Amino acid sequence: MPLSQWLQLLALAVIWGSSYMLLGLALRELPPLTIVMLRLGIAALVMVAVVQALRLAWPVSFRAWLPFLVMGLFNNVIPFTAIGYGQLEIASGLTSVIVATTPLWTLLLSRAFVAGTRIGGLQVAGILFGIVGVCVLFGPEILAGKRTTLFGMMLVLSAAVSYGCAGAWGGRLRAVPPMVSTGCQLICSALVMAAVAVAVDKPWTLAMPGGTTVFAVLVLAVISTALAYVVFYRVLAASGGTNAMLVTLMMPPISIWLGIVVLDETFTMRYALGAVIIAAGLLVIDGRMPRAMARRMAGS
Repeated sequence: MPLSQWLQLLALAVIWGSSYMLLGLALRELPPLTIVMLRLGIAALVMVAVVQALRLAWPVSFRAWLPFLVMGLFNNVIPFTAIGYGQLEIASGLTSVIVATTPLWTLLLSRAFVAGTRIGGLQVAGILFGIVGVCVLFGPEILAGKRTTLFGMMLVLSAAVSYGCAGAWGGRLRAVPPMVSTGCQLICSALVMAAVAVAVDKPWTLAMPGGTTVFAVLVLAVISTALAYVVFYRVLAASGGTNAMLVTLMMPPISIWLGIVVLDETFTMRYALGAVIIAAGLLVIDGRMPRAMARRMAGS
């Protein structure tokens, strides 16, 4: 990739990597469902303005909106909610490491449900690396019986699986302009979360949050959601899905550092080991590094 695309990829990693820290700040004063409702609602308004400014056409029938509803559930409602509740129990840095397993689930689910998807030897090896990394993260909590920590980790893992479902489902929306697709799924997600949060949290009964929380929610909505989608689709269009996947390798170090500096979290060596193993699995799935090493060995 040229330098400009690497810079976009780095910007996306910073945007998404910092979202876990911002969520940690917001969770100090607001419940998860209300945060997700505000995040999706504000992001949807931003994307509606963008689509209108670009004079793009919206879907005109209820049936045409259904695929975006499904995408919104898998890509926003379920993972955002699961991560919100999960981060009540575990650190934001650990959350980002678990979410980094998303490409593994995308690959497995695509193989199971998307016709024509095949898994080669390198991908199988990468998946096995990822499974070992997850075991390193989860094993001690299971053995020690730390139910609350384990519950939080399982919630975040379910978010990664949901993202994987979104990746497998997203192929149905390839013909739709990215800005329209983003706007539609955010509108659907925002409506679902508004109904859920109003029924469960009753946001009007909550105390008015402070400036830090308001800032965190606004950045989550405008930067980490609306802008992040725009940057992601630019990277995807210019560099392809394989290069766009590299963002999952770049996010955890940023999230871990911000969690330590801003949220005063601790990050153990076991979490670092799990992150390295998962990253190794993603690199194997990517394939370029193993092939480069094989060519170098053959040349020598």
